[in-house]
Amino acid sequence: MELREVKSYLETGADVRKSLDASVVLETGKMIADAIRDGGKLILFGNGGSAADSQHIAAELVGRFEKEGRPLPAMALTTNTSSLTAIGNDYSYEEVFSRQVRAFARRGDVVVGISTSGNSRNVIAGIQAAKEMGCRTIGLTGSGGGKLLSLVDACIRVPSDRTSIIQEVHIAIGHIWSKIVEDELR
Repeated sequence: MELREVKSYLETGADVRKSLDASVVLETGKMIADAIRDGGKLILFGNGGSAADSQHIAAELVGRFEKEGRPLPAMALTTNTSSLTAIGNDYSYEEVFSRQVRAFARRGDVVVGISTSGNSRNVIAGIQAAKEMGCRTIGLTGSGGGKLLSLVDACIRVPSDRTSIIQEVHIAIGHIWSKIVEDELR
């Protein structure tokens, strides 16, 4: 890789961030803050890099992002390897999130499904379970939104088809959500 390629990659990421619909990021951040204020929690899940993003975002709220304060209720359904492997083995990989949503989610929670394509079957099943339980739902996807687009209450579509850029923007969105929630609740 040459210096010009590094600069081009950084510029592409910056351009994608600038073209994101900031109003939807703000609206969903306030949705999360309202749910937590009302006694609910934030639940997130995804596969691969999106699983790591789920954990990262949850950790910012349970720990701290920028402000000291009480721990805020957020959880990633990607951390319990015993549950993930038991559900995957005994039922199917498609059910690894939906069964956990049914176990942990309650009406009033916000459930976030992260999928760069918007078409991950287990993420879709988790969102469908959340909808059945009366949770608010958010999708973080790439440019097309995939099947998640029509299932969630709000979908933030990152205007790129490049997985690495989409994932970087998803983390930026998670940081903005953390800032919104902290400003309102800490």
